[in-house]
Amino acid sequence: MKLFTHLFLITGGVLLIACGGNKNDQQQAPPPPTPVTAVKAEKESATYYDAFPATVTALREVEIQPQVAGNITGIFFQDGQRVSRGQKLYTIDPQQYRASYDQAVANLNVQKANLNRAQKDADRYNTLAQQDAVAKQLVDNANASLEANKMQVAAAEAAIQQVATNLKYTTIYAPLDGTIGISQVRLGAAVAPGSTPLNTISEDNPIAADVQIDESQIQRFLSLQNKAGVVRDSTFILMLPSGQPYKYPGSIRIVDRAVDPQTGTLRVRIAFPNPEKQLKPGLAGNVRVKNSSGQPQLLIPYQAVTEQMSEYFVFVVGDSSKVSQKKVTLGARINDKVIVKNGLNEGELVVTEGTQKIREGAKVRVDQPGQSGNPKSDSSNRQTAAK
Repeated sequence: MKLFTHLFLITGGVLLIACGGNKNDQQQAPPPPTPVTAVKAEKESATYYDAFPATVTALREVEIQPQVAGNITGIFFQDGQRVSRGQKLYTIDPQQYRASYDQAVANLNVQKANLNRAQKDADRYNTLAQQDAVAKQLVDNANASLEANKMQVAAAEAAIQQVATNLKYTTIYAPLDGTIGISQVRLGAAVAPGSTPLNTISEDNPIAADVQIDESQIQRFLSLQNKAGVVRDSTFILMLPSGQPYKYPGSIRIVDRAVDPQTGTLRVRIAFPNPEKQLKPGLAGNVRVKNSSGQPQLLIPYQAVTEQMSEYFVFVVGDSSKVSQKKVTLGARINDKVIVKNGLNEGELVVTEGTQKIREGAKVRVDQPGQSGNPKSDSSNRQTAAK
C-alpha cells in the first residue's frame, strides 16, 4: 500500500507539471498573422478636373433706360427676339419735346434778328465815330449791344441742341446686337429717367461663365489664360444643371483686376461659344478645369486611406511582414484613387483591405485582392480627401 501511494503521488505530480507546462506554452504562442490585401504605390499619369461653381453671364449686357419722361407710344419688337444695333425699339410721346424744339427755333430766329439790327447799329456808329460826328458813349453802347446779342444767339443755339437731344431721346434704338428680354412696360405706360429699365439686351454668342477662385489659384489661371490651344484640349468644361457637360469647351476671357478682401477670392470670366443659344444669363452650373502637371503622380487606392482627427494615414507593410502607420498628405481624388503628395515613397506596399483589423507593428499576411475582407466595411468611415 505504501508503494502504491508513492507511485500515485509521483504520477499525479508529473501530470500536474505536464498540464502546467502546456498552459504556459499556449499563453506564450504568438498570434497568427492578420490577412490583408496590399498594393504597391506607383507613379501614374494624373489628369483630373477641379470643379468651380459658376454663373452664366453675358459678356456684354445693356439695360434700356428712358432718357426723357413721357408715355410709351410704340413698341417695335417681339419679346425675346434677336435685335440688331440701331433697330428701333420704343417711342415716347414726342409732342411736348417737338413743341419745345419749335419754340427754341423761333427764339433763335428772334435772337438772330436782334443780332442783325445790333450789327448794323454798331457799324453805323463806328463809321460816324471815324468822322468825329457822334459821341463816344453812343459808340460804346452800340458795340456792347452787339456783343450781348451775339451771346443771346449762342444761348439760343444751345437751347436748340438741348431740346433736339430730348426730342431724339423719344425714340429708343438698340445699342448692340443681341437678344432682347421681356418688356417691362406696355403701351401707354408713363416712364421717366431713373425709373425701372424698359428692357435688357445681352449678347448671347459667345457667352461667359463667372467663377470665384481662391487667391492661391491665381497664378494657375493666369498661366492658363496665356496658354495657347486651351480650347482645343478641353481645359474648361461647363457642367449644366442637368449634370451633362456642355458640348463646347471654353477659354479664359477676363481675370478680374483685384482680389475681394472680404472673401479672398478673385473672379474669372470664361467664355463659351453659344451658337444654339442654349446658355442663358443667370444659369447656374459648374466649370470643370483640367488639372494636369504633365508629370507622373504617386497614386494609391483611396480605400487604403484612414482619417484620424482630420489627418490622413496609411498602413505600409515593412520588413518581417509587420505594418507601420504613416501620415500622408493627399492631393486630388481621381476615380477610386488619390494622389499622395507627401509621406509615402514609390514602391512601398500599402494595405488596402483589412486596415481596421490591424494596428502599429502588427504582423500580416498579404493575400490576393478580395480575400481579406469586405472592402466596403473598411472604407465606410473614410471621408473624401481635400483637394
